[in-house]
Amino acid sequence: MTIDIEDLSKQDAGPISSSRQFSVTLQSSAGRKGRSQQEQLDELDPDSKVPGTQSIWVKTFGCAHNVSDSEYMMGQLQAYGYKLVPESAKDEAQLWLINSCTVKSPSQSAMATIIAAGKAAGKPLLVAGCVPQGDRKAAELKGLSLLGVGAIDRVVEAVESTLAGQQLVLLGRRKLPDLDLPKVRKNAHVEIVPLSTGCLGACTYCKTKHARGQLGSYRPEAIVRRVAAAAADPMVREVWLSSEDTGAYGRDIGSSIAELLQRCAAVLPPDGRTMLRLGMTNPPFILEHLDAVAEVLRHPCVFSYLHVPVQSGSDAVLLRMNREYTVAEFRRVADTLLEGVPGLELATDIIAGFPGENGEDWQGTMDLVGQYRFSHCHISQFYPRPGTPAARMKRVPTQLVKERTRQLTKLVDGFSSSCEGLLGSRQRVWVTDVASDGHKLTGHTKNYTQVLLDALPGLLGCVVEVRVVAASRWSVTGQLLQVLFSPAVGGPVQLSSLTEAAAEAASDSEGGSSSRAAADLAAAAAAAAQPGECCGGSCGSTSGQHVSTVCTSSSSSSMPSAAAAGAADGPCSCNGTGSSEGCCQTSSDMQQQRHKQQVQQQLHTQRSSTAGAAGKGSSGGSSRKSRKMGLLSQLVIAGVLLLMVGASAAGLWTVLLLVVQLRSSWQEAVIPSAGSGPLPSGPLPECRLRWS
Repeated sequence: MTIDIEDLSKQDAGPISSSRQFSVTLQSSAGRKGRSQQEQLDELDPDSKVPGTQSIWVKTFGCAHNVSDSEYMMGQLQAYGYKLVPESAKDEAQLWLINSCTVKSPSQSAMATIIAAGKAAGKPLLVAGCVPQGDRKAAELKGLSLLGVGAIDRVVEAVESTLAGQQLVLLGRRKLPDLDLPKVRKNAHVEIVPLSTGCLGACTYCKTKHARGQLGSYRPEAIVRRVAAAAADPMVREVWLSSEDTGAYGRDIGSSIAELLQRCAAVLPPDGRTMLRLGMTNPPFILEHLDAVAEVLRHPCVFSYLHVPVQSGSDAVLLRMNREYTVAEFRRVADTLLEGVPGLELATDIIAGFPGENGEDWQGTMDLVGQYRFSHCHISQFYPRPGTPAARMKRVPTQLVKERTRQLTKLVDGFSSSCEGLLGSRQRVWVTDVASDGHKLTGHTKNYTQVLLDALPGLLGCVVEVRVVAASRWSVTGQLLQVLFSPAVGGPVQLSSLTEAAAEAASDSEGGSSSRAAADLAAAAAAAAQPGECCGGSCGSTSGQHVSTVCTSSSSSSMPSAAAAGAADGPCSCNGTGSSEGCCQTSSDMQQQRHKQQVQQQLHTQRSSTAGAAGKGSSGGSSRKSRKMGLLSQLVIAGVLLLMVGASAAGLWTVLLLVVQLRSSWQEAVIPSAGSGPLPSGPLPECRLRWS
């Protein structure tokens, strides 16, 4: 049975009805009061047909906007009661939700492969995203439920119908989904905020325009509210502003990207624990906002990084692409931003082998990339997308396209990495993910250089200061110096407590006590954290009075040097203006001593629970056993003496041995074993880094 709701009336094509919203509320609160959602799900029959109880696997292809759409869909499904499962458990899932991408042929081919696997496994399938929205008649979509990019707020309805055996098609153009919908982040430390959907361009090779349509911008106040909410979450380190063309934002509603960026930057925490990242922008619509964009990119809470696709270094090719700018206009964008934003990392995209591209055109592209030496240059071979004007153009021979791709790749790989200039420097890093090798953590500097760090427990989601000790083409390796902000404690953490607790955790994990080690690590981190004192703004009081002694550390190299110098040379000068960038302070000796004792107590407790328990069970047990054996032997000797010498000699021998035995037991009771005393104590200077 197929239900096509594309042409239904406005009230039917609107958001979920009030009655359905009410049922969602009942499922998520009143109907589940007193028990966790997971407990109830575990009690359910895996083959249950009750709506809101099944398990769902969500697979996402494509850009950050697609990832955000999936997060919103997962949030609604989870709020309704559905259980989300990872890819490793997809075979047990009762429905597969595939969020598709139509930018390139490989991504659509990968989608088709998953659909075929799902059909073979007998899974109910719901396909969302740009492929069904832009090409609903694609062969691989036949007979499947389809959810358009503008209908993600109806995902619960689509899932229910699909699980019931119906084919539901929701592809009608509607108003933008609400930004305040429930959301489950793919990465807990990265919030993706969509600015708009669609674009104002009409690139001849692009299929996304068929799916996303004309530009539709969210109201600035809705975006700012979402950014503020994400920044207030202690787990979020990065907020990404995403759209098909960031520079075009607001043109349909009388706003602009310059206005939006200024308002978003204003709601970020002034201590810099949450950073804003500006999404991809095409050259035409950012030209008039270059100075304003440069100003925002210089903000200490905004990454100095921007992705501006040029696609080709030939005006003739750009014209056939209908990109609506020239190479000279791209150079103006790049030159203005590179000059106006110190340390800016500029990324770009290149399409190799676009139809009609000759040798001169390609050489222009090679020259442009060679001039700007982009540290991030995404190279794609031309893929004709069905239904686009470029698909009807005469193609460049495939072998020539591959050769040009190899040439440009070799050129880019030969650039001396900008990472090498960071060697030996101190950098502030926002730690957000696990590296692809599964052993390191990754974070980013102010200009979004990737930093690899040792995976200390509790470090993911922190803001840290590192010294760069190694550099490669694509990343640097950092040596941890300070933990400036930890989401677990809402403030700084002493490095000594983190490393000591990590060592304890490693020791315990060998003995199968990893959960206890994790708990002790959290306790040690909490003990290591001090209240958020600073010498600027409040300074621990409303009058801005100085509350500590002298500064003992300079700030990160990414912060203004004058403030760092002032912090290192003498007492912090508090003026109540909140502008004491890089200013740091030490706690008093009493605070340091108390702080150290707290950490020592946590570590001593952990040792006692493992080594102490083992000692009582092994060395203590063997000691008691040896004493029993000694007492037996002594009684045997006394019996022999009684037979050979007489009662008086045997009695005297027995009394002497019992006295020795009692003295030994008394000593073991009152004298502690070696290594059980407190750790050596000493002052632990700590530094608080704050900037406005």
